[in-house]
Amino acid sequence: MRSVLVGLALVALALAVAATATGSRDTEFQAGACTKANLNLLEVGRLTLGTDNPAFPPWWGGGETRKPWKISNPYSGQGYESAVAYAVARQLGFSKRQVDWRHVPFAQSYRPGDKDFDFYMAQVSYTPARDKVVDFSNAYYFVNQALVGREGTAIARARTRSALRPYRLGAQLGTTSYQYIVDHIRPSSRPLAYRSNDLAVQALKNGQIDGIVVDLPTAFFVTAVQVEDGVIVGQFPNRGGRERFGMVFEQGNSLRRCVNRALNRLWANGTIKETQTRWLSRAAGAPVIR
Repeated sequence: MRSVLVGLALVALALAVAATATGSRDTEFQAGACTKANLNLLEVGRLTLGTDNPAFPPWWGGGETRKPWKISNPYSGQGYESAVAYAVARQLGFSKRQVDWRHVPFAQSYRPGDKDFDFYMAQVSYTPARDKVVDFSNAYYFVNQALVGREGTAIARARTRSALRPYRLGAQLGTTSYQYIVDHIRPSSRPLAYRSNDLAVQALKNGQIDGIVVDLPTAFFVTAVQVEDGVIVGQFPNRGGRERFGMVFEQGNSLRRCVNRALNRLWANGTIKETQTRWLSRAAGAPVIR
């Protein structure tokens, strides 16, 4: 019996060596690289996440209950991105108390160089240019851009991109929203770029611009909370492929593969869909601007 057991052990060892030699996609995980103790983290035993501040609904929620966070509190687990972040953290073996949040301005998240976060979430869209200096996870949300105007104004009646060209448009600097204006709307006057969505919203309220472009869920927040007479003029169809939000990593960080594995599970088991239904369900009903 002992010789049989020894023989079986040797066979198992041989299979393990063979699997390693083949370099199969699951080899790294079988070897334990994605166990909590082996993750490539800033701080052993803790997950350090970054986002912008203010952090706005419906991406974040919970109110300003923990300084220095404004508008929303990433620690709350409320709002789509916060909920997804904690779902990923659980997949990686972290409790909610083992997750720390840091304020990192949006445009700094995808600049080259060392990062003071393990990964970053603030509606950062994957682009080939950004991917040259940082790494992105798989998609945790597929994005449509939308236009917000003011009720009763001429732009609110526009239904095509060509009808938008005479108007003054704006968006946050460095975002795919701004780039969508430049590449696909092509207004007759240069669009205005603002350091934050707050400043773009204020410009709309002041009448300095006719409309702002933001992602669709954010458009619902702008019209519900920030601009009293705000109206979603419509959402835009994707051009040149589906735009997606991904977590941002320092380039070369092996943690990305483990997060991708966690995201794949969350898509497969329905968690992502349930989370979208809870926090982003309103984003389905806006008219389409062709």
